[in-house]
Amino acid sequence: MENDVKENLEEEEDRLLPPPPPSQSLPSSDSESEAAFETNEKILIVDFESPDDPTTGDTPPPFSWRKLWLFTGPGFLMSIAFLDPGNLEGDLQAGAIAGYSLLWLLMWATAMGLLIQMLSARVGVATGRHLAELCRDEYPTWARYVLWSMAELALIGADIQEVIGSAIAIQILSRGFLPLWAGVVITASDCFLFLFLENYGVRKLEAVFAVLIATMGLSFAWMFGETKPSGKELMIGILLPRLSSKTIRQAVGVVGCVIMPHNVFLHSALVQSRKIDPKRKSRVQEALNYYLIESSVALFISFMINLFVTTVFAKGFYGTEKANNIGLVNAGQYLQEKFGGGLLPILYIWGIGLLAAGQSSTITGTYAGQFIMGGFLNLRLKKWMRAVITRSCAIVPTMIVAIVFNTSEASLDVLNEWLNVLQSVQIPFALLPLLTLVSKEEIMGDFKIGPILQRIAWTVAALVMIINGYLLLDFFVSEVDGFLFGVTVCVWTTAYIAFIVYLISHSNFFPSPWSSSSIELPKRVSVSNS
Repeated sequence: MENDVKENLEEEEDRLLPPPPPSQSLPSSDSESEAAFETNEKILIVDFESPDDPTTGDTPPPFSWRKLWLFTGPGFLMSIAFLDPGNLEGDLQAGAIAGYSLLWLLMWATAMGLLIQMLSARVGVATGRHLAELCRDEYPTWARYVLWSMAELALIGADIQEVIGSAIAIQILSRGFLPLWAGVVITASDCFLFLFLENYGVRKLEAVFAVLIATMGLSFAWMFGETKPSGKELMIGILLPRLSSKTIRQAVGVVGCVIMPHNVFLHSALVQSRKIDPKRKSRVQEALNYYLIESSVALFISFMINLFVTTVFAKGFYGTEKANNIGLVNAGQYLQEKFGGGLLPILYIWGIGLLAAGQSSTITGTYAGQFIMGGFLNLRLKKWMRAVITRSCAIVPTMIVAIVFNTSEASLDVLNEWLNVLQSVQIPFALLPLLTLVSKEEIMGDFKIGPILQRIAWTVAALVMIINGYLLLDFFVSEVDGFLFGVTVCVWTTAYIAFIVYLISHSNFFPSPWSSSSIELPKRVSVSNS
């Protein structure tokens, strides 16, 4: 009898107590099987200056250069998305058409990108789960599948741009001997390189990316030195905001290229490659501090590389007849005609940098794909299987593109515009869930962002969505022709806006009766206080 009473009391107590935040709860068997990194794959973060004292309070340990080195890696992998071929094409077109006038916007757009990426890292460190996993639990089944579909579409679109960019570089470096489709096949093999490197640990993979980023940096810095852009115009472009009606489209492109939907999902998973104690507030805060430092350094390097590309094309083609016709396909040839080259022709300097950008971004795309698929669908597949499936989904349409558009530069440029539009369309489906989750105390615990940071983050998100909305409107006004096509676009636009409204209403930032959390939270608080 006493045992029955005791069991009933324990059941009643469990029912009344609010559930602990995910960061303080033990992972279930499902979360263990779908973890971003297995325990034996993670890099152990140790203390160098003092013994690891479990009684340490909420204050993070003192700064350590050696510990910063242990945390260095995820931010550089994340920064690859700021340097992919699509971004480089946006840079060269901004420089050729707008000259030096948009460098200030490039700088501030990179700062906005850093804010969004650090919110993604915050979610991953504080909860021990990545964004796709959290979305699986946060949203109803229908919304989860829509978000997954949008993330996959964004990933495939980005991958097409990255693989085509890499194939163009291979065509340049082979002096035209290898056609575009052959470059696509060669680039597709990086999936197997990625799988091979993963077997040797995440540190080896990060070292390869460090080499690729260094290759890009050296190539484009060399190109910058060869062309000698105006230092005075460069500084004016960075410090003096300027915008005209003739450069509005390039300005929109600069901001639109900064936030890549799949990269928001990726960073929340990458930060889990370091083994810390999520139950200790000081260790979580320490990790966030180090990730902020290394991500800032990584994005500063990416900003410098983007600046090199923009200024080189501003110096060579701003105000010329060729400015409106430059794209990835013909950029190298135009550079060669304009500047030639000394010891190494500038065409091949450009090709080497473009190849490094394409190869690195396709590998990170494969990485992001397996996290997105595993997180949203909770698939019980091995990582190599998910990587092969992700790569196959992207390579098939890319091969078709390479064969169809192999002989037409103009068609490739039009395709790239459509792919940029596709990326723009997907941005809210990564940003809005991120801002919703990072603002919820029941998910983030003590690491929920405060009201001021919430307002800043939502302002940035609104600005990015408005800018991309302008790009979409401008594109469809110029491209949509015909009654049937127009009706189809209107129907899809209505559904698109309705889903965005649903995602916004689901957040805590704008209280709404549509949001389940706004109904359940008062009940939970009243019970816990009783």
